[in-house]
Amino acid sequence: MKRSRIVTWLSAAIGVAAIHATAAQADAPPLSIKIYGFGQGDYIYDSQRMDPNWVDAFRPSKIAVPEGEFGTPGQSSVSVKQSRFGVSGTRPTDTDLGAINFKFEFDLFGVGVDEGQTTFRLRHAYGEWGPLLAGQTNTLFMDGDIFPNVIDYWGPPGMVFLRNPQLRYTPYRDDNMWFAIAIERPGNDVDPGQIREIDPALGANIQSDEKYPDLSMQYQYHDDWGHVQLAGMLRRVGFDTLGTAGNEPNGAKLGWGIDATAVIKMFEKDKILLGVVHGDGIANYMNDGGTDLAPAGTVLSPHAEAVPLTGISAYYDRTWDERFTSSIGYSFTQVDNTSLQEPAAFHKGEYASFNLLFMPTDKILIGGEFLWGRRSDNDGLAGRDMRFQFSVKYSWAVGFNI
Repeated sequence: MKRSRIVTWLSAAIGVAAIHATAAQADAPPLSIKIYGFGQGDYIYDSQRMDPNWVDAFRPSKIAVPEGEFGTPGQSSVSVKQSRFGVSGTRPTDTDLGAINFKFEFDLFGVGVDEGQTTFRLRHAYGEWGPLLAGQTNTLFMDGDIFPNVIDYWGPPGMVFLRNPQLRYTPYRDDNMWFAIAIERPGNDVDPGQIREIDPALGANIQSDEKYPDLSMQYQYHDDWGHVQLAGMLRRVGFDTLGTAGNEPNGAKLGWGIDATAVIKMFEKDKILLGVVHGDGIANYMNDGGTDLAPAGTVLSPHAEAVPLTGISAYYDRTWDERFTSSIGYSFTQVDNTSLQEPAAFHKGEYASFNLLFMPTDKILIGGEFLWGRRSDNDGLAGRDMRFQFSVKYSWAVGFNI
């Protein structure tokens, strides 16, 4: 009898709690969720042969120098790595800062330890509430809107392109402009250069030293004609040496960069996409090519130097009609190599492309693209490649409220 009463009381309590929870949920603002993605297949044919881990993306820094370094010319690939899945959402709040927005998105293009693999790659994972954003998304040093309408996965090398973990604050935003500032995860690429020849043990143990976060800033003005954006970067580019007393030699240099971009709308739907970036020690933020820190001076008196870099990107996105579009343009990254970088160190990467894309419906894209690339090294040697890519993409999206 006693057990029966306890069960009855618990059932009543759970029922009352469920009623209150249902009422509270009914009063709460709805959570709007969108689930989206696409499946994409790419057929790629290279006239030459690129680094085997990068056959599915056209990166000038991965072109063979000298030609034939990776084998006989003429290679084909079929890939699904560009396929993507994402979830985004908005939950209104009763605060003056407005709604909470979030996004989680990944594709299948392996990088880093997963180079060449079809595997999970995180693109975005962040939440935003009013002026505050935390998580991984596009660096403030970048203007993602100048990325052209190409089907190649990697795109122009001469633009800033990095999705980076960050803490961001946007103190000013209105209908025509915004200003934002962030601290971002540092990532220094250190080239030991000829130090490996002077002292192989020392050169093998030099590593990056990331003591402080990077500081990024962005200002954008936009209107019906398009937008202009100016972004800046300040960072400490450091190094130390494993296995030595005090991890010496060690040191750091100031890295900095300025990125000026513009999107100019023409006719009804056409766009001109422009970008110019220059700085020292900013290669980590570039879409392709370069190194942040390298040895300079002489073999008797070497010192570290933040490597200067310049990038240019210029594209024209053309809409022929409601079904056909094209994109044509050119881009390059050029490094001012230091005196003690090796002869085979990357110096310049060039990239040009043209495509014709067809959308029989708003959820299907079919198209072909021709690409040309050239890599030049510090010693003047160069390698070239031409590529044809044919892609088919099926997109989907569904939205609902909870």
